[in-house]
Amino acid sequence: MIGGQPMQTRHFLQLIFMSALWGASFPLIRIASPAFGPWGLAGFRCALAAVVLAALMRVLRQSWPDKRTWLRMTLLSLATVVAPFVLFNSAALVLPSGYSAILNATVPLFGILGAAALGEERLTTRRLAGCALGFVGVALLVRLGPIAIDAQVILAALACIAASASYGVGAIFMKRATLAHQPLPVSAAVHVAATLVLLVPTAATTPSMQPTAAAVIAVTVIGLVTSGFMYWLSMRLMREIPASAATSPAFMIPLFGVTWGSLFLGEPVTAGMLPGCLLVLAAMALVTGFNPFRGAPPEP
Repeated sequence: MIGGQPMQTRHFLQLIFMSALWGASFPLIRIASPAFGPWGLAGFRCALAAVVLAALMRVLRQSWPDKRTWLRMTLLSLATVVAPFVLFNSAALVLPSGYSAILNATVPLFGILGAAALGEERLTTRRLAGCALGFVGVALLVRLGPIAIDAQVILAALACIAASASYGVGAIFMKRATLAHQPLPVSAAVHVAATLVLLVPTAATTPSMQPTAAAVIAVTVIGLVTSGFMYWLSMRLMREIPASAATSPAFMIPLFGVTWGSLFLGEPVTAGMLPGCLLVLAAMALVTGFNPFRGAPPEP
């Protein structure tokens, strides 16, 4: 609940829509990261996002944030863009995309714990139960083949967890930014700042890049859509719901990974996945407080 207003059906549907698009980003990262490298992929992704957001700024005639706020915008970009992008890109060189998607499901837990530590939200039994239920649902949904555990795999897994922590805690500061500024200018400024931060490492790694047609398409989609447009959408949504609720799509990302795999790659979907789907939906309801049968969530 924000400002006394319960989570509405449209909020819940927007979260599911975000999950569907973000779920496609992990296989795309898996395709693009070996071609561009972790730093290069992050740099091009942010640059494309900055372009589309700047274009939207011009079309909608919105003003850029005041120069005095750009240091805060840069810090926000480090937490919510630069660090998680580079970390997930690095992990994609080692881990299958499904592993990264599963580890990304820890984002809501870090968001809830961070919000509680910073005094933004109460740490409730319902929200913790939602996190636990979501992890169980994800485990049922995604059946990954075994991979050999070595130092590289462990480091890649830790990189995913660190990226998820950055997303979860960063969402709190995204929420604060939406209360002080309009979502679109903040989104555009964050990606411009991220592009500038990544400019030198991207240029330094350019000679080693080996882009393919598939990699170019992948980075274009995740740059324009899952980074630019979706960051703006998430910022708009954060004006109306708690930061911890806004991170709950992480539970749905593996579900949509299975769906996209079935539709486009012919991967099997079995009846045994249904309990996992139901658990994930229940987890989102617990974390967000959404209840379609009641006008208001039971807890703020």
